[in-house]
Amino acid sequence: MNKRVKQALRTGGTLVFAFTALALAAGSSAAGERVASLYSGPPTERVVYASVGDATRTPIGWVEFCIEYKNECTTRASAPRDIVLTSKTWDDLIKVNNWVNDTIKPVTDMDHWGVVERWNMGEDGQGDCEDYALLKRKMLIQAGWPREALLMTVVRDKKGEGHAVLTVKTNRGEFILDNQEAEVLAWNKTGYKFVKRQSQADQNTWVALGEPRGAPAIVSAR
Repeated sequence: MNKRVKQALRTGGTLVFAFTALALAAGSSAAGERVASLYSGPPTERVVYASVGDATRTPIGWVEFCIEYKNECTTRASAPRDIVLTSKTWDDLIKVNNWVNDTIKPVTDMDHWGVVERWNMGEDGQGDCEDYALLKRKMLIQAGWPREALLMTVVRDKKGEGHAVLTVKTNRGEFILDNQEAEVLAWNKTGYKFVKRQSQADQNTWVALGEPRGAPAIVSAR
């Protein structure tokens, strides 16, 4: 198991951000600029949330992930919760996103495991899109963020390919943590077609986003 990833998965919230901050010291000024931009005043655009539809088919990758990582999926239904976005929570979000993107080496599941689809948390320092998202989700949960606001999400990327990202649901909108994009963007600024994601009430239930037809069977993008 990759030492840095192993440390991230085993440490608690305070320590996670302590070593993350050290690893990302060079990028902190850029994060600060984004914070200043976000909180320079009232939003100039109306906050828009993704349209959530009915329950839909759970991705096979999540089903198999729950077999391998049973403790990650053994949870009860709960009330939806959003993150209250402050300069600190935004900065922490940037740090985790940057650290995982800088730490995990991109590789497809076929090259990595010899299978079309396998979701894990990049414990060996390699992974594809869903592995980045799962590790970010895990680190934020360890840091005390509510899992109800951290939603694994399936999209079609700019090439029309299946892709997985992490949606962070906040009182200021929904933001996307993505290994294909360096910045943390609002969901409607990504250029992606949103297909489905975890329900806020039950992480093992997935809900359609917008038009459910044509949903990718797998998420194969690095």
